[in-house]
Amino acid sequence: MLNKKVIDRLQWEFYVPIFRNRYILKGLALAVGLPFGIVIALIIITAKGDIFGTDAKYALGLIVLLFLLTFLLIMIIYGGKYAPGFIVDETGITNYTQARQVKCNRVINGLLIALGAISGNPTAVGTGMTAQSRQVVRLRWKSVQKVKYDLQRHTILVRGGFSEKIAVFCTPENYAQVAAFVRHKTGI
Repeated sequence: MLNKKVIDRLQWEFYVPIFRNRYILKGLALAVGLPFGIVIALIIITAKGDIFGTDAKYALGLIVLLFLLTFLLIMIIYGGKYAPGFIVDETGITNYTQARQVKCNRVINGLLIALGAISGNPTAVGTGMTAQSRQVVRLRWKSVQKVKYDLQRHTILVRGGFSEKIAVFCTPENYAQVAAFVRHKTGI
């Protein structure tokens, strides 16, 4: 049983390695891997399997180059780490991006919006605006429908409605306390 002082509010900041975290990689696979996988499959089908005898090799080479440059950019700008902060309180869970990473994100998202507007690409503008708007995500306890506890990775996945999902990355030291708090507030 939690005492009243512990229940009021928990707050911490943490650094999560982007390319070594199962939950981040799963999200990247869905957001980036799936669309590019479809494009790669279409290129291979269009080339009738003859990748090296057609111009398909250039398209596939550009995709590989894009992935490599994106990896290098993430490693250089973010140090390969995602910098979330969490507040777990009486009303719900807030997942925010730490101040230093917010500054980098603001510049990158601003460039994406500006370049998209200049080039007439509404998808780029929308992507930049959506990314910028998700610097702080809040999930209220009353919206929580499912919780998955992963003690081994010190992570708690909390799901609400269709697009409401927060991966709560805990430290080894605070995982038990955060998990108890979530169980207490959700009954799950």
